[in-house]
Amino acid sequence: MESRHLFTFLVVVETGSFTRAAQKLDYAQSSITAQIQALEAEFGLPLFDRIGKKIILTDAGRRLLPYAQEISKIHDMAKNALLPEADMAGSLKIGAPESLAAFRLPEVIRAYRLRYPQVQIILKPGQCWETREMVRSGELDVAFLLQPESEDRDLHMETLVQEPMALVAPADHPLKHETEVLPLHLKDQTILHTETGCTYRTLFEHYLNSHGVFPDPNLEFWSVEAIKQCVMSGLGLSFLPLVTVRTELKEGKLVKLPWNDESQRVATQLAYHRKKWRSPALAQFIEMVQSQAKVWRAEAAL
Repeated sequence: MESRHLFTFLVVVETGSFTRAAQKLDYAQSSITAQIQALEAEFGLPLFDRIGKKIILTDAGRRLLPYAQEISKIHDMAKNALLPEADMAGSLKIGAPESLAAFRLPEVIRAYRLRYPQVQIILKPGQCWETREMVRSGELDVAFLLQPESEDRDLHMETLVQEPMALVAPADHPLKHETEVLPLHLKDQTILHTETGCTYRTLFEHYLNSHGVFPDPNLEFWSVEAIKQCVMSGLGLSFLPLVTVRTELKEGKLVKLPWNDESQRVATQLAYHRKKWRSPALAQFIEMVQSQAKVWRAEAAL
């Protein structure tokens, strides 16, 4: 059995067509057919049912599929293990919520790109539950999650930094003079929300609701930058990760209200699949993230 026949089998499964597989592999269609027939002759079983223009995996094809995928992974591991760092290539698909994509990842991605320019970086912003599921399904190689610390049976979850939160207001807001801002202080305040499903928004709202405070849900923003601009203009208050507002606080454009965030604390966690092969590109990225996390933890402690 030739490994290239198994790779061809995988491409036919992926594309759902002998014709499209031939186009993707730059083979003649007769070559694709011959390779699949060679596999079927070796196993003594048909791997595809040909129904009109459609091809469907037979029971034998479905049983072969996970083994072909594993052989393909081992082949790639052997190939990449022999590549010098300078020749490291491939792609890295990363998921992260907007706040981390904008305020935690640029520095580590920049450093990674300088070191490994051949690796294609694909950054997909999304809510934590969404990117977590995409790591689980294999659509993403790695995700950064901003949520209460958690574990997962399928995913390796590593806490990188505990993220302090901040209830921010315009610089001249009267609540900045309070010794401690309590939920009841916010009863008549306008709260600018991040998107529905955002972990720290949900924690904040649940906390306020438990104290009988129900903010108007009609002011919702996708962009943290838009929220900050609206808060600075006096439109309302917002509850955001401290890392996203450090510059504005330092410049006096926003003020951090004395708010107890103990029940609403979140952490930046790194997530990747326990069973998915870690390519050299992914392994090096994880190593650089772990190193950068030391800087993040030092900043968060200030």
